[in-house]
Amino acid sequence: MERLIRLKVHAGSKQTRLEQKAPAAYEVWVRAEAERGLANAAALSLLARQLGVEAKRLRLIKGATSPSKIVQILGL
Repeated sequence: MERLIRLKVHAGSKQTRLEQKAPAAYEVWVRAEAERGLANAAALSLLARQLGVEAKRLRLIKGATSPSKIVQILGL
């Protein structure tokens, strides 16, 4: 079974935080800049910590270069 999560990322923020907007939607602010995938990696790491899963179980399936992303949780 897989679970999809909508994620909106604000890169280059002064603070790092995560807010749950709906059961399967989160908004995350990360300090990392939106270059070379740094903001994506930071956002996925923060989301994994919030969900209590390993970061390697999260896969970005849509929105690699966009602030709005779809993340798949593998192995649930």
